[in-house]
Amino acid sequence: MSAKEKLDISAYFVVGPENTKGRPVAAIIKDVVEAGFTCLQIRSKVASARELIELTRQAAEVIAQAGKSDEVTLLIDDRLDVILAARKQGIKVDGIHVGQADIPVEVCREYLGEDSIVGLSARTDELFEYIKTVDVSQIDYFGAGPLHETMTKPDCGLDRDGKVITRSFADIAELAKISSIPVVVGGGVKLVDIPPLARTGVDGFFVVTAVSEADDPKSAAADLIKTWKTYKSN
Repeated sequence: MSAKEKLDISAYFVVGPENTKGRPVAAIIKDVVEAGFTCLQIRSKVASARELIELTRQAAEVIAQAGKSDEVTLLIDDRLDVILAARKQGIKVDGIHVGQADIPVEVCREYLGEDSIVGLSARTDELFEYIKTVDVSQIDYFGAGPLHETMTKPDCGLDRDGKVITRSFADIAELAKISSIPVVVGGGVKLVDIPPLARTGVDGFFVVTAVSEADDPKSAAADLIKTWKTYKSN
């Protein structure tokens, strides 16, 4: 199954070594995969390229050992070099997630190929205008947010004046309506946010600390998925 065919952003987990309270990243990923998360993104601003490659290897192994290589999408944030190096070593990586200030989407597509996933963070200021006008032919999904201000990514949602713009559920519902590609929403998302988020019509939620810093990550992940499915189907 190709990366594009299996892509499911309904339950999307973002993690790096700075998010786990000192616990092994691979152990948290194992919990999340077993709980049923469908998309994983390795993201770190502190890990070296070699450390990121090793984390990616561990994540790919966890997914394979769970028998979910055809179900779970594995992405890396921002680091085209890491993906290419990992693939060179035979590690199964499905694609990249980038922001507007990162490597251009066209370059990612050129190096990773048509079958890879390229996700893009939708610009927070001028969001609706951007979604309507951007060329989505090279993009597989939008990541949008933040729903709340978040210490995990303090610059998330900054406008040109340095103010954080958070998104209301009404904003998100409008976004889901006008976007021609799938949308996943995060930024400080907690369990209590899942019911109203599911009702907006977006395709999924993404979390970091709601799972990675939980006392019981597997239980926290399972609760998020169960709640999403319950309210998404209503």
